[in-house]
Amino acid sequence: MRVIKTITQLRKELDKARAQGQKIGFVPTMGYFHEGHLSLMRRAKKECDICVVSIYVNPKQFGPKEDLRTYPRDIKRDRAMIRKENVDILFIPSDNVVYPNRYLTYIDVEKISNTLCGKYRPGHFKGVATVVAKLLNMVAPDVMYLGQKDAQQVAVLSKMVADLDFPVNIRVVLTAREKDGLAMSSRNIFLTPQERAQAPVLYRALKYAVGRIQAGERSAPKIISTIRKIITQQSSGRIQYVACVDAGTLEPVGVLKHRVLIALAVFFNRTRLIDNVIVPIKSARKI
Repeated sequence: MRVIKTITQLRKELDKARAQGQKIGFVPTMGYFHEGHLSLMRRAKKECDICVVSIYVNPKQFGPKEDLRTYPRDIKRDRAMIRKENVDILFIPSDNVVYPNRYLTYIDVEKISNTLCGKYRPGHFKGVATVVAKLLNMVAPDVMYLGQKDAQQVAVLSKMVADLDFPVNIRVVLTAREKDGLAMSSRNIFLTPQERAQAPVLYRALKYAVGRIQAGERSAPKIISTIRKIITQQSSGRIQYVACVDAGTLEPVGVLKHRVLIALAVFFNRTRLIDNVIVPIKSARKI
């Protein structure tokens, strides 16, 4: 595995691969790896000749009261983990590489950045879109791999790639979960034992909602109410939002139809957890 810290060296290495006709897969991350990250890398290794993984904790996507300073970091641990996955290149740029002095340019994917998590984290997806656009220009991969857990991020980046004509395909990999259903997240380490025991209620509530939909429920308000009730009755979690939206546009829906994204964000003390499911809605049979 090559560890690279400069754009010049990265491009030099990848130009060699392209000259040999090799397909490049890219996994952008903020590090502190878990099985979810590794599943993206394995998919990239399976489908591509070269797997590039980046680690960069992007300050532009953290608000002034968010956890940039305390976000978990352990490069030595991360390097050991992905060496076992046979990753070809680990790219670890510094702040000065990503945002050089007097940096002024940002990307704002309108509308879909301002709903769900974006409503409560203003500027977050502007930071995400900007840094991923820069990384795509640095790596120039054939395929970029993203996790479904960050569903709004997937939607924002997919729209950015389409609108700005980036020559990259996006593969979305299913959310990796613990045995009890909790979505894997670098932030899970901040949960107390009691909070960790309660946190799987998020996925239980989502699964129950899916069952209600499969049984014929089509009212978004009823589904939202059911999820909120389960979480509040079975945990100490403080709900930030529960929403039913169109899986493509992220616009709120009243009646469930087509493909629906059910997403939520819940605080356990100061730890903010997100989760979601996408539900294809079958049309009622015509009599």
